[in-house]
Amino acid sequence: MVPTLQAADVKLLIIEDNHSLVANLFQYFEGRGHVLDAAPDGLTGLHLAVTHDYDAIVLDWGLPRLDGPTLVRKLRHEAQRGTPVIMLTARDELPDKIAGFRAGADDYLTKPFELPELEVRLEALIARANGSRRRTRALSVADLALDLSTLEVTRAGRAIKLYPACRKVLEVLLRACPAVVTRETLQEALWGDAAPDSDLLRSHVYELRRAVDGPFEHKLIQTVPRVGYRMVAPT
Repeated sequence: MVPTLQAADVKLLIIEDNHSLVANLFQYFEGRGHVLDAAPDGLTGLHLAVTHDYDAIVLDWGLPRLDGPTLVRKLRHEAQRGTPVIMLTARDELPDKIAGFRAGADDYLTKPFELPELEVRLEALIARANGSRRRTRALSVADLALDLSTLEVTRAGRAIKLYPACRKVLEVLLRACPAVVTRETLQEALWGDAAPDSDLLRSHVYELRRAVDGPFEHKLIQTVPRVGYRMVAPT
């Protein structure tokens, strides 16, 4: 069944720095049985959006640390996530709306607004998104696959055990495949804006390579010097 806001398992991410508005959204949507997360700034919101699966994101334009348009651009082009996004803003001029849509937003609602209107707009976005993609349950390239429901990783039919951090790196690379994923994007996916001083990312990529490429002839993970990594199928 395609989930809409009538379903009780809808999960929403609210990225908004207005605490009163966030409280109103939580009261309204949790009262309808939905699950909500919230982020008070753009960097925290991007981290949650990349590392968790949401049915839709409610995104403010004017956020501290990372504004709404920049956030949704990173979500679409760097993290390769297609989660439906509705942008909330007091900016009601046509150029602002065009900028929001071009950044990657799916809908645009100007403040002030009525909560029932936001609800029906979210319902339409979720229904349309699930109608087109029916929720991806697995990510794969060549003979390597990650089952998103069981978190099982296999290559050539062989089960591969990965630590959670390595599995998260694998998921980000598979979602972006064959595009390059920057080191900064991978660090955000793992640690948000609190990346450790030591080069743990390099260690995680090393362990991931050892597990998914080491025993096999064709190597799928490539290093792009001074940029990051990418997953490519053998030609």
